[in-house]
Amino acid sequence: MQNIIDRFLKYIKIDTQSDPNSETTPSTEKQWHLADLLVEELLEIGMEEVSIDNKAYITATLPSNIKTDVPTIGFISHFDTSPDFSGTNVNPQIIEDYDGKDIVLNAQENIVLSPDYFEDLLQYKGQTLITTDGTTLLGADDKAGITEIVTAMEYLINHPEIKHGKIRVGFTPDEEIGRGAHHFDVEKFGADWAYTMDGSQIGELEYENFNAASAKVVIKGRSVHPGYAKNKMVNAISIASEFLEILPPEETPQNTTGREGFFHVHHIKGEIEHAEFELIVRDYDKTFFENRKQLLRDITDRLNDIHGNCISIEIKDQYFNMREKVEPVFHIVELAKEAMEAMRITPIIKPIRGGTDGSQLSYMGLPCPNIFAGGHNFHGKYEYVPVESMIKATEVIIKICELAAKKAV
Repeated sequence: MQNIIDRFLKYIKIDTQSDPNSETTPSTEKQWHLADLLVEELLEIGMEEVSIDNKAYITATLPSNIKTDVPTIGFISHFDTSPDFSGTNVNPQIIEDYDGKDIVLNAQENIVLSPDYFEDLLQYKGQTLITTDGTTLLGADDKAGITEIVTAMEYLINHPEIKHGKIRVGFTPDEEIGRGAHHFDVEKFGADWAYTMDGSQIGELEYENFNAASAKVVIKGRSVHPGYAKNKMVNAISIASEFLEILPPEETPQNTTGREGFFHVHHIKGEIEHAEFELIVRDYDKTFFENRKQLLRDITDRLNDIHGNCISIEIKDQYFNMREKVEPVFHIVELAKEAMEAMRITPIIKPIRGGTDGSQLSYMGLPCPNIFAGGHNFHGKYEYVPVESMIKATEVIIKICELAAKKAV
């Protein structure tokens, strides 16, 4: 247990927050700090073909130790953390033998991680939890996944009696801003399929995710003295408000769950002569997804007719539901399910209410379901991860490699 704790703590103390406003890859220079460390560590544990390119994409190989022809399997995680919350000066707390009660993250600020609100905590009574100190995120998304992959590879290297085929690992920047797979060289990676270790609670196994798009709406107004503004002023703020009021109020993240899609406005600014806002569009069903984008266009046209062509909208597709690409090779999901069950883990097969590198990679020719990494409450100060979940995720990686080899014999 201590080995996996030490490795995880080493990773999370390096700030790797990505920046959606940057045009470089990686989007922040500080991501290189962990990337370079990972290259050194992969070499130290004995991985082969370790490489890092000029955009900080890392790959490495664990060669096959059997003569039988076995499919090449990949395991992938990202090393950036979310721009939604600070990742600077992460000061983790280790809670041993968790008693099921409130955890005070920060007494001074009265920040408490409570099972009254976060009910999943009660699953981990008696286990060792790693939490934040209430001032930063933790970084288990996805440094837990990296920890598990590196630890599993080290274990396989040190235990050659476990037979396996060729294994490839990959670590990427900028997943949190939707670019993690943009420069991933699938052909060079050379795997038949892969798994992202980027899920949440123990047992999660996911091969379906949202179709996703972003939209930016810009409104140009006209400022006139308010005392003489009738039929002259065009108030961009008012028009932005009018636009947002037309969107279905029940179709927001806070009002949806399961397979329900949504619109999510996440940035807005404005004054009389200029207003703009950004939102994301999400849905599992491709037809519903297209209908949501069309609704945004229709609202734009409707308000332009009223207010005189003062609104422009830009909609960009971000990623698509990987189910379409994974179902034709569903044995790769069954393999992960079998590995979990062998470790006495109950698989939780459900759609991801979000995205993952795996969705983009699946459309790039690398089918890539998602496996739990163990963390909870990502992207904020209430983030935590049970150490036992990281251990189990490591064991699942090892078992997948072992089972794939046995099935090929």
